[in-house]
Amino acid sequence: MEDVVIRPVAKIPPLRDPILVEGLPGVGNVGKLAADYLKDQLHAEPVATIYSRFFPPQVYVNEDGTIRMVSNELSVHRPKGEKARDVLILGGDYQGISPEGQYELTHRILEFCHGLGAREVYTLAGFAQGHVVEEPKVLGAATSLARVEALTKLGVVFSRTDPGGGLIGASGLFLGIGRLFDMEGACLMGETSGYFVDPRSAQAVLKVLARALRVEIDLADLEAKAQEIDRIAQRVHEVEQHAGEAPGAGPTTPREDLGYIG
Repeated sequence: MEDVVIRPVAKIPPLRDPILVEGLPGVGNVGKLAADYLKDQLHAEPVATIYSRFFPPQVYVNEDGTIRMVSNELSVHRPKGEKARDVLILGGDYQGISPEGQYELTHRILEFCHGLGAREVYTLAGFAQGHVVEEPKVLGAATSLARVEALTKLGVVFSRTDPGGGLIGASGLFLGIGRLFDMEGACLMGETSGYFVDPRSAQAVLKVLARALRVEIDLADLEAKAQEIDRIAQRVHEVEQHAGEAPGAGPTTPREDLGYIG
């Protein structure tokens, strides 16, 4: 097997100035949740399946007992309107499990999308704060000052200190390597605790992305998931409080900085 295998559908129709949106698993699964929800809401159609030796050596077992290789999936939304731009959505099971794999997968996928006409990319990720975030902000990083200014108007926060240490994983590489293909873009990072799968953070990211892409998304289902996670988080918080009040419990120790991009 080759390092990276991209299997397109039988025939890909010409795309209209497509925008690539990447959302792979990471912290709080924010990017994956957002990309998968966007794909479902826009009824995006399959474009290609990506297999790689840089994914874990694993197959998934479906509910009917059949198996499938772990993979990434590229889909396309083709909106109506003469001036509308198509949206390519990259989601999937895993990022590359090694630095070499991250670079090779990102380069090959960008090369494929560039061949389809993509010249703009948005990456979606979570930024772990190490504590429960009730109203997550969307942090940003971009390839140009003009894009920083445009996204600031949409409510994205560009901080001098966050993300400290830069963007880790696919969310950063798709921007960095994308520049080698003359692609401009930005990373949208939803604040998250990092403890749970975080639909509320994904919801915050999608609100910004929908405005940037000029598409309409019904967030009702994601809000229902967010409320369920909120209830779980509240129960965990109550358990932690009771544990801290237990007889003989020593003073609490501040948590280390858990900030991370993924």
